[in-house]
Amino acid sequence: MSLNPLLPPLCLISALMVAAPQTADANRLKNELSPYLLQHADNPVDWYPWSEAAFVRSQKEQRLIFLSIGYSTCHWCHVMERESFEDQDVAQLLTRDFISIKVDREERPDIDQFYMQVATRMTGQGGWPLTIIMTPDKVPLFAATYLPKQGRYNRPGLLDLLPQIAGAWADHPQQLRKDAQEFLSRFAPTADNQKFSPDFARQAVRQMTSEYDARHGGFGSAPKFPRPHQLAFLLQRYQTEANPQLLEMAEATLTAMRNGGIYDQIGFGFHRYSTDSRWLLPHFEKMLYDQAGLAALYLDAFQITGKTRYAETAREIFGYLQQRMQDPQGGFYSAEDADTEGVEGRTYLWEKSELLAILGKETGARLTRFFHVEENGNFSSEVPGETTQANILYRSGDLKDWAERFGVTSEVLRTELETARKKLLLKRNKRPQPFRDDKVLAAWNGMVVSALSKGARVLQDDSLRRAAEDSADFILTKMRTPDGRLLRRWRNGQAAIDAFGEDYAYVARGLLDLYAVSLDPLRLQQAITLAENLFRDFAADGTIYTSADREDLPQRTSERYDGAMPSTPSVALEVAARLSQLSGDLRWQQRAEQLLEGAAAEVKRYPQGFSHLLAAAERMIGRSRELVIVGQRNDPGTQELLKTARASYQPLMSLLLIEPENRSQIAAIAPFTQGMKMVDDLATAYLCENHACGRPVTDPAELAARL
Repeated sequence: MSLNPLLPPLCLISALMVAAPQTADANRLKNELSPYLLQHADNPVDWYPWSEAAFVRSQKEQRLIFLSIGYSTCHWCHVMERESFEDQDVAQLLTRDFISIKVDREERPDIDQFYMQVATRMTGQGGWPLTIIMTPDKVPLFAATYLPKQGRYNRPGLLDLLPQIAGAWADHPQQLRKDAQEFLSRFAPTADNQKFSPDFARQAVRQMTSEYDARHGGFGSAPKFPRPHQLAFLLQRYQTEANPQLLEMAEATLTAMRNGGIYDQIGFGFHRYSTDSRWLLPHFEKMLYDQAGLAALYLDAFQITGKTRYAETAREIFGYLQQRMQDPQGGFYSAEDADTEGVEGRTYLWEKSELLAILGKETGARLTRFFHVEENGNFSSEVPGETTQANILYRSGDLKDWAERFGVTSEVLRTELETARKKLLLKRNKRPQPFRDDKVLAAWNGMVVSALSKGARVLQDDSLRRAAEDSADFILTKMRTPDGRLLRRWRNGQAAIDAFGEDYAYVARGLLDLYAVSLDPLRLQQAITLAENLFRDFAADGTIYTSADREDLPQRTSERYDGAMPSTPSVALEVAARLSQLSGDLRWQQRAEQLLEGAAAEVKRYPQGFSHLLAAAERMIGRSRELVIVGQRNDPGTQELLKTARASYQPLMSLLLIEPENRSQIAAIAPFTQGMKMVDDLATAYLCENHACGRPVTDPAELAARL
């Protein structure tokens, strides 16, 4: 997310001199595969990728490192490139005094997490582009986000800042090293014996309720981010507490987001966030992880309420992903840019006269009212001196109310809307399109596998299961080393970069969700293998570290806070808790408990920031359930039991299917199932709660009553 950039940073150094620039050498990013790095390959800046060569040169010449971290669809990253990194004066200063390194945060979350944590400690804020100036030993001296070429809006400009920092380094290198090391030593985590409390979840609910925007939905004021894991937590707590206010908060937010400009009313899918409090004016980039998380969230809402509009939204998101973001081989691309031809949102905006010309006078008159189109536009251009009559399309109210207002039936209006949408999409697709980042990331594809699998199960749509299978197989065949290790990124037929903790966690969770719909024991075994690798290589000190080692950075990092995506420790906790339920293996329970206790001190300080971790914790401290169905998959009785099990919202329940041909395979994974057999040769269900199983059930109606 390209958040509003930082205010003037708190710097560890003070200012000095200015000197004459020199010309940069050839750019070294042209041989990279990252779309973000390739965007900077023609800059006059002498960029290095993060590499040994850059640090060897920095050490040899004792030059500071200018580190710039961003991603290909980041709006403010583009602004800083245009203003500064394409500028000869800035490039000459960087070339003369610094070793300049570019990092794609999506490829290297370990680097991004460490220096983002540094930035937030130094300045109190964070965002992208992230700007770090550090010693040859990678110890940070200075942190900021977006910086202009020349100082303005209380921000220092690079033309002034770079010579000052270089001068201070030339005159006082030892003092700067000492100050930086002292700061880094305070940055190290401290031990805490805080115990995890079930009350943390109730505290989080109280915090979220106090910040809820009752007028517009969501939490706090602008900018507003979807944060699907927060709303999923509210839905789960609604079931736990039977508090209708929690469902009302979630539903109001889901409706406001779907109706608002943050949702692409023509091509579907969610934009990154809303710049206003009403969900109307979006920041236009589209991220894969948002689509996956939100599709799963709307499916939860559909299961709880039975309201078809939530199911329709999930289907629309899946349609967008499969049409715009899926590689022909099965993987899913990372993002679409906010900008088109250097202007944010240009692809998505409409003038009223254009809509009337496409839709015709009568239909156009109705739908311009329906989508709140204004003659003079409802969107202000960011381009200086450019006037616009452009509109963002958004909705309000119920379709039924609009139909009555227009004097037509709801079905007529619905059909008219869909016909018009297709016409507008056809027209829009002929415009210049935003840049699409076509790299495939393991973790984000794991999220899509989870969402598609839930869609297949809840919507009873086998095509979604096949799409989930294709994505899972893409990861497991094209993004692995010969010895079975996951790789982080695939692009243009090449997989590279050792996977991080989040990749193992999210792919393992995706495979568990895929098992829940396919009931193929192979998927369960694949999930277990990845989860074992996750806890073997990344778990320590009560957390899951981002990387498997700490050689590349001054400190190893872990991100417990649930941000735009649930944190790696939160997802790892969910995976361990689910495997504990499915297998009955105490090792998984112990691993989950260690993560709970390791996070307790941070959760206590700000429970609302750990919504997914708290939701996952319910499997350990709440009413967990394991459902084992014994019977032949294609037997009508088995199918009825499965249909019953999947009909209701059961976020804490795990499901196993035992067939004659896989009994030994399932028993090896879950020994507690060994004595479970069919009763009277009928498909049979065993419902277990908190590791105690009730009597077997063969009647779907009785199973439904128990559930």
